[in-house]
Amino acid sequence: MKKRLLIINSALAPYMIDQYNDLNQIFDVELIFLYRNVTNQNFNQDYLLGLLNCKYFYLLKGPSFNDRVFRFGILRKIRKFKPDIIISYEYSFTTQYLILLKQLGLIHHNIGSTIDDSLEICYHVQSKIRLLARKFSVKYLDYLIVLSKEVSQFYQDNFGLNENKIIISPIFQNPERLRNNQNEIEKIANKYSRNFHLSGKKVLLYVGRFVAAKGLKNFINTISHTLKEEGNCVLILVGDGDEKEEIKTIIKTKHLNDKILLPGRFEGIELYAWYMCASGFVLPSVYEPYGAVVNESLIFGAKVLCSRYAGSSNLIQSDNCGIVFDPLNENETIDKLSIFLNSIDVVDEIYFMNKPSLMSNTQKDFIDEWKKINKE
Repeated sequence: MKKRLLIINSALAPYMIDQYNDLNQIFDVELIFLYRNVTNQNFNQDYLLGLLNCKYFYLLKGPSFNDRVFRFGILRKIRKFKPDIIISYEYSFTTQYLILLKQLGLIHHNIGSTIDDSLEICYHVQSKIRLLARKFSVKYLDYLIVLSKEVSQFYQDNFGLNENKIIISPIFQNPERLRNNQNEIEKIANKYSRNFHLSGKKVLLYVGRFVAAKGLKNFINTISHTLKEEGNCVLILVGDGDEKEEIKTIIKTKHLNDKILLPGRFEGIELYAWYMCASGFVLPSVYEPYGAVVNESLIFGAKVLCSRYAGSSNLIQSDNCGIVFDPLNENETIDKLSIFLNSIDVVDEIYFMNKPSLMSNTQKDFIDEWKKINKE
């Protein structure tokens, strides 16, 4: 009989669909979401929920404190579902509450938490509160779910955790699912190419929010001269956010209107078509726990110029996948961008056969890691 796994998370994000469905093959999974949608992201939840193969519920009542939330009804759900393992998220109020319940003897389940920190963030914790919460929590959690081998080693070295108590679970998506509907995606991608006159150009793509952590303003200022010198190069920024108007101002001031395009925000196959249009992808974040877009771009055959501060930079393991750079180092950014542009091709007619995935299917490794729980 499958063990029962209760997962409590803030909201459903598109990059978690395959992981939840894969977990439901190993366990009897039930999901609890504490928000209707991801903060600052208007994902199509009806579409995402239709892709889930496991049960889910919402708990939406309870106080919030500076973007931290506590929801009523968690203990009631635990008693009703009777899970073998409960997985919370980060060092959140929910995680602290579960630890308290166990210390008081009100629950007796194994407890774990998903920790999305990159190795960089592990060493440079963003607040004293989180530092204290981490120091306290790791003493009582039965499992930590982390994104990389490097982060797993950090917890082994600095907190003495046994590697069997750490599940390495990167944010990977199923290449076969994302590369489905190929005819439709090709059709949309070639339409983009015609409408934005991309044929014969090296298309550098960014996908994500326009916020300070993504480092877009600094990146644009740093590479503006290179963009002007590269006659056949264009940067496409897909997304939206608080810094959009400032970015527009920089583009205008630097006379980059024909070099930087802002087509808007997309998701689903309309987003996947943008990846197909890309000669290469760039993630210039100065703070990025992981960065699922790196996985997505590799799935669609686009090399990545990836910030060293992104947890997903560990996916760039060869020149075939891309280059890692420091976006806070102006000279390095310019030098590595030039090398990257020399390594990518101009856009031509867009076909899947010409853009094989640069990601292997990681489902077996994912399942093997989570089976550590079944060995208990």
